[in-house]
Amino acid sequence: MFKQHFGMRFNPFDKDMEVDKLYPSKDMHELESRLKYMTENRGIFLLVGEPGYGKSTAVRKFAECLGPSLFKPCYLPLTTLTVNDFYGALCIMLGEEPKYRKIVMFSQIQRAIATLYHEQKITPVIIIDEIHMASTAVLDDIRMLFNFKMDSQNPYVLILCGQPVIRNKLAMNACYPLKQRIAVKYSMTGLDEDETKDYLLTRMELSGARADVFTPQAMEQIHKISGGCPRTINNLAIHGLMYAAAQNADTVDEEAVYQANVELSI
Repeated sequence: MFKQHFGMRFNPFDKDMEVDKLYPSKDMHELESRLKYMTENRGIFLLVGEPGYGKSTAVRKFAECLGPSLFKPCYLPLTTLTVNDFYGALCIMLGEEPKYRKIVMFSQIQRAIATLYHEQKITPVIIIDEIHMASTAVLDDIRMLFNFKMDSQNPYVLILCGQPVIRNKLAMNACYPLKQRIAVKYSMTGLDEDETKDYLLTRMELSGARADVFTPQAMEQIHKISGGCPRTINNLAIHGLMYAAAQNADTVDEEAVYQANVELSI
């Protein structure tokens, strides 16, 4: 309903946004520079951020932009697994038929990675999402799985994505060896106030609507409530637009944002 009311061609705050239309925030720029470094130098990268800060979206953009002749992206979103199930999932991602015994799957995974890198000249880019939910046993096995030639080679890029609680797990004695092997870390901070306003304006323009639909006061409130979290900004914007359209209003004002926040808090 609100799309027609505000003359939008599509919902600009939908999470299904094409990667080339993602907002170029400072967070995204800093992250991209680090990911580029990883593709050139390989190893283990840790990406940390609160829920809704765009971790999965950022790695999706990164994976979709990788050249298929040089990189093989593998994405694993499920980390609440037993060690054996985790090994099996990695085998499948790498195109292997997982065997029953862990030691055999260990060899399958290492052989598949080494073959891709050394023989096919393709770097496996393995993305493990929600890593904060992984058990300490899985985290310790990650360290062993990605130890090549007595830890003298990195024929892969391993990206671990998770919420800040992963820092506590990595500080544990059992996981400290993995923490030491992390080459690069980045923590997403969200949008600042100016970025939030620019994000709302550019999203509206992109959809074909007027850029000034959100009043300055409304944009200020959206940033204050969301703390710069992109997912919360999107939700507030959508519900604010819905409320304004229902009221037959031309703009989304502070009252619309207030009502949107009330609705989202139910």
